[in-house]
Amino acid sequence: MAPLVPPRTCPAGMDGCPVLSELLSIQEECRRLRELAQTDSLTGLYNRRFLIKSLDQEMERTRRTCLPTSLIMLDLDYFKRFNDTHGHQFGDAVLQRVALTFKEHVRKLDIPCRYGGDEFALLLPGTRLAQAVRLAERLKEILAQSREKFQEQTAQVTASFGVETFNGREDLTPETFLQQADRWLFVAKARGRNVVCHSDLTRVTPEVGLTSEERRAFLLHTSHEGRTGGSYG
Repeated sequence: MAPLVPPRTCPAGMDGCPVLSELLSIQEECRRLRELAQTDSLTGLYNRRFLIKSLDQEMERTRRTCLPTSLIMLDLDYFKRFNDTHGHQFGDAVLQRVALTFKEHVRKLDIPCRYGGDEFALLLPGTRLAQAVRLAERLKEILAQSREKFQEQTAQVTASFGVETFNGREDLTPETFLQQADRWLFVAKARGRNVVCHSDLTRVTPEVGLTSEERRAFLLHTSHEGRTGGSYG
């Protein structure tokens, strides 16, 4: 749908139109409400609803064009400590800094989202797995090297990353694609955090290559998703 363009003259062709200013005000309010419906108010990134919608569109584009779609899921490490130690205002400042980092280092066609809490998602259209992993590694290093400052308080921010790619051959929904990337994020946390994990680590199943403790945790996480229908219902 094309965006509404405010008229410069009265719709009825009258001079000194009595409703023109009210019409402009209504159209501006509609524009603002559309933005609110698809963006996160704290970070200015797209929200979960917009992510699911965009995933559906990009996955369909992949099926038609065979151009891959990649997804990065990331979670800030021990974020609760920021709030507990420094207060929620500091935590909000950290989230805003992370959002700014995304905006500065992704392409215009990429879709950065705040998935919820301290979890973020980056939807990368037309991007192969190797390219997405390189971006995740770069973002991981940028975050790890930065220091967030707020009201004379300073803290280091790190994040764990899970990366997955949809090539159009799998029978996936947006929700199951998200779950696959989220499982690799879980593996990253199990491996000590501040790391990037992805499906190229093994061509069999994500459990291969994990320690016995990590494998048990991964299987528990997967079976829990199966019982509850996942985190994306």
